[in-house]
Amino acid sequence: MSALRLLLAIGLSLAAPMVLAADPLTMPAITMTTNPAGQQEYSVSLQILLIMTALTFIPAFVMLMTSFTRIIIVFSILRQALGLQQTPSNQILTGMALFLTMFIMAPVFDQVNRDALQPYLNQQMTAPEAIAKAEVPVKNFMLSQTRSSDLELFMRLSKRTDIPSADQAPLTILVPAFVTSELKTAFQIGFMIFIPFLIIDLVVASILMAMGMMMLSPLIISLPFKIMLFVLIDGWALIIGTLASSFGGT
Repeated sequence: MSALRLLLAIGLSLAAPMVLAADPLTMPAITMTTNPAGQQEYSVSLQILLIMTALTFIPAFVMLMTSFTRIIIVFSILRQALGLQQTPSNQILTGMALFLTMFIMAPVFDQVNRDALQPYLNQQMTAPEAIAKAEVPVKNFMLSQTRSSDLELFMRLSKRTDIPSADQAPLTILVPAFVTSELKTAFQIGFMIFIPFLIIDLVVASILMAMGMMMLSPLIISLPFKIMLFVLIDGWALIIGTLASSFGGT
């Protein structure tokens, strides 16, 4: 809060000459008022500036505070296991991961919209109150997917002794713990996906070596078999269903 006040003071000092030199009938760039409760409110122009600045964090929010991380890593490992370097393309995998993330996170987003966004738009609560309300379902989702060992690790690294329980851990501790747990879970799922395709590669490589065809790449022979196996077992439905059900505890 002190840093915010310092930035506001600097901004006011820079804007004051321009405001004084402008036409007295024009609207000032920054207006700060104090309500009866003692809280300070700023003009719409400054709020818009802060909102536009906050929008730059949306990609980080999508990648690190939702199910996107686990999904995109599993999709990338699946493509590597199949032996396909550029198919499906990165754009297709990212699009699939985004829409699957929206599907999985829909209950969380609905709760944020119902408890925080709509009351704020209806002027039933202030922006700080709406942000506090919006944090609750997001933190509950991350806590349900975060391993206690990872959370304890970052709490120990932060040297915070004023946190009574994991439910009250701030986002600065919860987010890295959540990402660490997601990476571990994604690699566990990826390992299980890799095994059957690895077996096909080993079998094909052994057959080619037994036939004396050591100059022929096993990937050329095994790739059609891996694609055929993946299609026959309806692999995309299995992978997407497994990913969606892995968040069933939310």
